[in-house]
Amino acid sequence: MADTAELQVTPLHSLHVSLGARMVPFAGYDMPVQYPAGVMKEHVQTRISAGLFDVSHMGQVLVKAKSGKIEDAAIALETLVPVDILGLKEGRQRYGFFTDQNGCILDDLMITNRGDHLFVVVNAACKDADLAHMKAHLSDSCYVTLLEDRALIALQGPRAEAVLAELWAGVSAMKFMDVRDVPLHDVPCIVSRSGYSGEDGFEISVPAAKAQEVAKALLEHPDCEAIGLGARDSLRLEAGLCLYGNDIDTTTSPIEASLEWAIQKARRTGGDREGGFPGAERILGELANGATRRRVGLKPEGKAPVRGHAKLFADAEGKTEIGEVTSGGFGPTVEGPVAMGYVPKEFATPGTTIFAEVRGKYLPIAVAALPFITPTYKR
Repeated sequence: MADTAELQVTPLHSLHVSLGARMVPFAGYDMPVQYPAGVMKEHVQTRISAGLFDVSHMGQVLVKAKSGKIEDAAIALETLVPVDILGLKEGRQRYGFFTDQNGCILDDLMITNRGDHLFVVVNAACKDADLAHMKAHLSDSCYVTLLEDRALIALQGPRAEAVLAELWAGVSAMKFMDVRDVPLHDVPCIVSRSGYSGEDGFEISVPAAKAQEVAKALLEHPDCEAIGLGARDSLRLEAGLCLYGNDIDTTTSPIEASLEWAIQKARRTGGDREGGFPGAERILGELANGATRRRVGLKPEGKAPVRGHAKLFADAEGKTEIGEVTSGGFGPTVEGPVAMGYVPKEFATPGTTIFAEVRGKYLPIAVAALPFITPTYKR
């Protein structure tokens, strides 16, 4: 844990403190892990109403072709990701990931076609490495610029549309993964209909100087409350969403991670832009033949949570180790413990019983389909 004096702060830091947040070091920033209501109530608030999250620690990057053509920026970025960016329409966003020469994941990210440039949002812990990676490989043809004067806030939950509609009536026309330029409280913002909770919601890029103004305007709505990183983690776990550094990293391929849905036909074998990204041989091979292990959902029996790094076994005696839990905790919505981890493909069928080592005991766990909740994205 970094010394607090060394931590960076987001443009919303003083707002978190004024709201009574408990602040913790996270990815080099002083971030709110919870507010006085507590993680459980914040989780439920987001599932039944609306919650506002500060995600300004994440990296916001512009990629613009020196030719001025969006097609050239898309083709350039496709050399780093196994994603169809050329086919991404203006005003639309797509999930993707940087891969390395071994076919493993350097980071996962969101990519938006903004008309004359690409807007890329990367994880906080990988921000510096991602920026260096893009500059090293794209600078001959593109300008790569980290936006250091913008905040990022996420409004999530079934009442998110109603909350945002108070500031912008056009929100109801947006579908999942749409991105629009929107004036919120007379502040020019970039709004995407997306998020990390499994609920309908929005991520809002806002000028740093106006971030508190916009956040306060959203929090004035009676259905909206500030939510910390603790509930963000339990929400994304129930939704079966990966956390970089836990569930995916440079030891996991996209196919092992059950993320093959994010690799479009154009980049697969037989597609018009087959391969051409780092690790293509392995990734295309696993798409064709399957991976030897898979990320799966895990539902422990009983009420005791099984945490990350718990070892997984094929037998109740702990003789045959088969994998490891990557994320785990209590799921308030499912009213029980939930987890994710990697197991050999022969153990990956939902309903299969395996065992986790918890404090010297081997607890039965059922392999489960992901996600644990039904997402409410507006498609």
